[in-house]
Amino acid sequence: MAPDTLTADVLRNALVVAAEEASIVVVRSAYSTFIVEGSDASAALLDAEGRLIAQSMATTLMNSMALKVALPELLADIPLASMRPGEVYVLNDAYRGGVHTNDLLVYRPVFVGGRPAYFTATMIHVSDLGGLSAGGMAPLATDIFLEGLQLPPIRLATSAGIEPAVEAILRANSRTPDKVMGDVRALIAGTAVAAARLGALVEEYGEAGLAAGVEAYLDYTEARTRAALAELPAGRFAASYPIDDDGIDLATPRHVRVALTLPGAEAARSGAVADFAGTDPQVPAAINASASQSLAAAVFAVRCFLDPAIPMNDGCLRAIDVRLPAGSLLDARSPHPCGGRYVPIYAAMEAVFQALSDAVPERAIAASGILQPFSIAAVGAPYWIHLAYDFGGVGARRGLDGPDATGVHFGIGRNSVPQAEPVESRCPLLVESVETVPDSGGPGRFRGGLGSRTVYRFLADCHVTTRGDRLRLAPPGRDGGLPGRLGGFYRRRLDGTLERLASKVNNVRFAAGEAFVVETTGGGGIGSPLERDLAAVAEDLRAGRVTSRGAAEDYGVRVAADGTLSRDAS
Repeated sequence: MAPDTLTADVLRNALVVAAEEASIVVVRSAYSTFIVEGSDASAALLDAEGRLIAQSMATTLMNSMALKVALPELLADIPLASMRPGEVYVLNDAYRGGVHTNDLLVYRPVFVGGRPAYFTATMIHVSDLGGLSAGGMAPLATDIFLEGLQLPPIRLATSAGIEPAVEAILRANSRTPDKVMGDVRALIAGTAVAAARLGALVEEYGEAGLAAGVEAYLDYTEARTRAALAELPAGRFAASYPIDDDGIDLATPRHVRVALTLPGAEAARSGAVADFAGTDPQVPAAINASASQSLAAAVFAVRCFLDPAIPMNDGCLRAIDVRLPAGSLLDARSPHPCGGRYVPIYAAMEAVFQALSDAVPERAIAASGILQPFSIAAVGAPYWIHLAYDFGGVGARRGLDGPDATGVHFGIGRNSVPQAEPVESRCPLLVESVETVPDSGGPGRFRGGLGSRTVYRFLADCHVTTRGDRLRLAPPGRDGGLPGRLGGFYRRRLDGTLERLASKVNNVRFAAGEAFVVETTGGGGIGSPLERDLAAVAEDLRAGRVTSRGAAEDYGVRVAADGTLSRDAS
């Protein structure tokens, strides 16, 4: 390897490590259970032009796209010339690059030659910033004001510490003020660590050397992305995906639509275009998304069909043109709520997946079960909150069964499902069981991944809030494969009876002793289940992924008394 190539590779990795260290600092310093136990924190490095340079290894595209899209909005309100060393800024405005009210985006300028040349940025979902229900879940919100405190770009801290007025506002709008301020200090600490690492790189490479290295890194990523896109078949591929409902009008599904144009080898310089024209308009319900989140969905889905070793930075974005219709489910405008962004952007992701599966059938993937967020919170003071997600089964891929209960996701950090013991130590509940659900994967020649079942038994009265989807309209299979089994949210009463809850409910009161059951949806299958290899069915039976009834009804396979399998010739 030539010395200049080696130097470039070392610098690129140093930039990623600087962001990664910042995210680790946030996790280790935060107060919220979801952050500490779920390790869900993001960090990124950007330049003063608003370009994404590097993100931490655990940073999701949802968060890095928010940090990228929101920085120009920050600079529009707070010009570079007015910034001073040691200052830190914050915003959460969903219409200006943010995600939703509980996701705080924190930025620190890094000065080079007396001017801000770079920014370090961190982001987490803080424990609570008001709204209809604790933890930032407001599934029945009809406008943004019901989702919590909105922050335009403001100065959060100086070299002397957090701005007292800002701290007072945050505390006054939170059910858990001490946890929120602990989270905020963790975010600030993360930006400081990354800034120190970036400063060290300036010392090592010089101002011009670092700038040239960053430019080369972005160009390198763009070239690799375009080359990978050129390997895909040229053409226009259209697809759509439905949303169960908006939580208020339960009778009307909504749709996300995309037309994906791939350049092919002859027009590689033109890049790919993902045009979401025709997507349903925004609604006064919590199933809209901000533009940054929809951008993340489209880019993630395309990247899943490219070389996974391609870095994620602004160079990648130069090669993928994402077009979002203003005022649609994917680019909401005030005052439409954006807290339920997972619902439309996962539909956008799925639509792109299906378009790409049509383009590259040998790498096709069936639809997957969506992640199912929920919160469990105290009825009154003293407040405690458990915010979590459970994941559905992944759709089968051509030649492979779908993974169980992992979801296809781009919005969660290192370990998004916290371990049971820390949750039980912080909240008055018991995690009775966590298991996969047999027969829930969509039957097919290649089976969809299984959904999961988690049971929480409460030791005190509490409120449960849910925001689910793909609980009425099952993820379909492909090429003769069958849909995944639907999941759901349930209340298990003291007498043992089960009550199914709607997919989107707010502050449903549970009594001590009752249980909350979360079942996630399985992924769709690919190919006729009657073509599934008998050895694969036998292994599924042995592992408990398929029952004898499922083998017979779904795969036409009979289990004899001696354990041998047979399939009807018909």
